[in-house]
Amino acid sequence: MTLLTQEFVDRYALETPPWGFGGMGEVVYLRTYSRSKGDGTIEIWPETLQRVINGAADIGVDYTQKEAERLFDHMFNLRCSFSGRALWQLGTPLVQKLNGASLNNCYYVNIETIEDFEFLFDMLMLGGGVGYSVERAKIHEFPKVKVGVEITHERTNDADIIVPDSRQGWSRMLHSTLKSYLDTGKSFSYSTILVREFGAKLKTFGGTASGPAALIDGLKDICGVMDNRAGKKLRSVDVLDICNIIGRIVVSGSSRRSAQIAIGDPDDVLFLRAKNWGTGKIPAWRSSSNNSIYADSFDEIMPEFWNGYDGSGEPYGLVNRKLARRVGRLGEAKTDNSVEGFNPCAEIALGDGESCNLATIFLPNIESLKEFREISYLLYKTQKAVTQLEYPYEKTTNIVSKNTRLGQSITGVLQSSEKQLAWLPTMYEYLDDLDKRESEKMGLPESVRITTIQPSGTLSLLPGITPGIHPGFAKYYIRRVRFRSTDPLVEACRKRGHNVQYDVGLDGREDHTSYVVEFPCQSPEGAILAADMTAVDQLEWVKRMQTDWADNCVSVTVYYRKDELPEIKEWLKNNYTKSIKSVSFLLHADHNFPMPPYEEFSEAEYIKMLSKIDFSVPLSQTNGNHEVEIDDCEGGACPIK
Repeated sequence: MTLLTQEFVDRYALETPPWGFGGMGEVVYLRTYSRSKGDGTIEIWPETLQRVINGAADIGVDYTQKEAERLFDHMFNLRCSFSGRALWQLGTPLVQKLNGASLNNCYYVNIETIEDFEFLFDMLMLGGGVGYSVERAKIHEFPKVKVGVEITHERTNDADIIVPDSRQGWSRMLHSTLKSYLDTGKSFSYSTILVREFGAKLKTFGGTASGPAALIDGLKDICGVMDNRAGKKLRSVDVLDICNIIGRIVVSGSSRRSAQIAIGDPDDVLFLRAKNWGTGKIPAWRSSSNNSIYADSFDEIMPEFWNGYDGSGEPYGLVNRKLARRVGRLGEAKTDNSVEGFNPCAEIALGDGESCNLATIFLPNIESLKEFREISYLLYKTQKAVTQLEYPYEKTTNIVSKNTRLGQSITGVLQSSEKQLAWLPTMYEYLDDLDKRESEKMGLPESVRITTIQPSGTLSLLPGITPGIHPGFAKYYIRRVRFRSTDPLVEACRKRGHNVQYDVGLDGREDHTSYVVEFPCQSPEGAILAADMTAVDQLEWVKRMQTDWADNCVSVTVYYRKDELPEIKEWLKNNYTKSIKSVSFLLHADHNFPMPPYEEFSEAEYIKMLSKIDFSVPLSQTNGNHEVEIDDCEGGACPIK
């Protein structure tokens, strides 16, 4: 459907969007969301918006032409956005093929059956992130691992299983492997002769094929985990390892990554020690996931939980499932008994098989309450329509359509004015009333939850505002962005005057497969900076946003210093049970690795670096061969592909 005419879009073609962070916003847009066109060039921002808004109409969003044009203007001027994944996929044939799975980033699944492992694998290969449970009560139903199973790889045409070169083929191969160990006990051989070799171009999601090696090595590692438990039942760490290995398989060249969160019992010592790197016995694949524990009260947190907080391991996060089920905003009884777990960034509590459905409002760029209402309404219409799409798995389709869960997010919280922050309770009430009216009109269930705060690590770069509820890194800093060496955007940045170097590994060697481009950044005026916040300050902000805005959850990574641990524990003791649905922590540390993603520098250095950049040099005339990559979640995350 064509709501936005070419004549309308052309009015914006010569205007410059308010890209942020010294031109980095434009580069991130071109790298991440701009698609190739038939003539070999890539979209400019108005063309992307034309595609996605007309694409929203194609999935059933009943915008009037005036509403479509108003939404276009808001998105062009970076006041709001669809989810990053929707920016990439809406208006493409893939939406017709994958429906809701093409537009939503993240899922949650209980690991209780072989099919649940397959679900996790499949959703990761579709470019989503997946949260999952390793609770003992859920994995207990798995039978003992069969003894004597041998699964061998052969590069022949006469193996027992010939793996198809498809997402479904890989996931079914995983299913066959697990079924042998957990059900039939039968050995077999398999062949990857049909799988494309490393480097082959991928049309569906962009990027390049990983080749068969990732699958072969991953299955070998999974077999190793199973062999070690032969004759015994799987433990939480075994399920963790299998899921993390699956995450390692899901690669496309070096550009596809997988985001996971594993959530376990608060008293599971094996799980709590799973990422204690200081022991030297931890498999490398465990770096693939963030780990958290279910704790409905502070009293459930064992002393063992805190061992990773001194720097010897990784600090685990906390999720409060009981609070997520009983309460929307704090002080607001709003039951959601479908909640089982959380998405990888934990801004959304989800049921088994359920997906996230996000949109973002750039709060510092909103000029009035009236404008806020209009934007929220327009985003709401698209989000509600997405809940009625089908998914590759029936359980996902069923729970999404039943819950119609939305996640309308705000970002730039810690640079917004008190006037803008004061709008939030009013706007929540507006959205809640809107959903009641519109749901009845459309004959749909009311949404169990409506609002959230996501990390917004990538989208916030477009307008140059602070991400989610996180502070600015520093007043002035260098932001380093990595590109594959074949990406034509690298040369365009070099011509503009950006410092471009080969990436350097931890061993000090140059990596000639990737470049690092440096951008001079200045935190927005009035933004709260990391150096000016204590860990408790950050927790208080989470509590405030959970009260004023988010009836889902607030995603946050609280940065802390070792000497703050007593204050953190005391605050959690007094507030956690009734105030926090999810929280993660990261220790402040002086990293000595080369080319860190963020590096503070002086105002004089900032001015000097900025003066070398010639913004008149165009970036948009690349040939469309750039590699698409996204880092939209704290800690490394969901690709949009």
